[in-house]
Order: sequence, then structure tokens, then C-alpha cells
Amino acid sequence: MTGVLLVGGGWAVQQAVGSGPGAGAVAGGQKLWIALGVMAAIGLLVGLVVGGRVSPLATFVPSMALLAWSVVYALDVNRALSLIPTEPSVHQVVLEAGRGNLTLLTTGVYALLGVAMFLPVLMPSRWAGRRGDGEEDYEENAEGAYY
Repeated sequence: MTGVLLVGGGWAVQQAVGSGPGAGAVAGGQKLWIALGVMAAIGLLVGLVVGGRVSPLATFVPSMALLAWSVVYALDVNRALSLIPTEPSVHQVVLEAGRGNLTLLTTGVYALLGVAMFLPVLMPSRWAGRRGDGEEDYEENAEGAYY
């Protein structure tokens, strides 16, 4: 989930915003639609992980990564930005994802996502195991037995 948010989300934001000289110019055409589709897929995946009964670690690990990076950004901007790949020897997709990560980090979107993904971890029902049919039968038979 963390990789999907960092690489996929960063790449999609960079594609939607555009990589031309006017960084504020919005891209158009097929690039924009692909970026919006990737964002929608990532949003669907985040919604399923946050709302579904999967392991609480599926939301805890990405939330801690995003919140930690946001805290580092708040305390030391240069150190937080140094974690983004900017060297020309890196693959082009990773460079674009890094530029998108810069946008998401500096605008506070990663802090927002980190808090939203951390809240399900606080619910005790997420940490309780599921009861299967076999477990109920075992408990009924074990009531009168000596231990």
C-alpha cells in the first residue's frame, strides 16, 4: 500500500499537473485521463483497505510512513526533500513520481492521508481475530471438561 501511494500517487499527480516549464499548467488529453484513472484506482484501493476487514497493519505501516515524512518535513524541510529522488540516473518514472511526491508532501496531502489511514488502527475490532464455525463448537464441548 505504501508503494502504491508513493509511486503511483506521485506519478499520477505529476502527470495531471504537467511537467512543462510552467509547472502550474494542467496537462490535457490522454495523459490527464490516465492520471485521473490511476488516482481513482488508488482511491478505491485506499478505501477498501481503510474500510474493509483486512489486517490493521495494511493501514498502520503506510500511515506511519506518510506521517513520519510529514513530521520530518515540518521539522527540517531540506532533509525531507532530500529523500525524493532527483538524480538524472534514476528511471524517468521514478523521477516523475518524485516530483509528484514533492507536490503531495508540500501541500499536506500526505499528512491528511496518514491521519485518515491511522484512524482504523485505533478501533479494537480491527485487531480481534475472526471467529470461525469450528471455534464455536470447540467452546461448547469444552465447557464441562477439566483442564
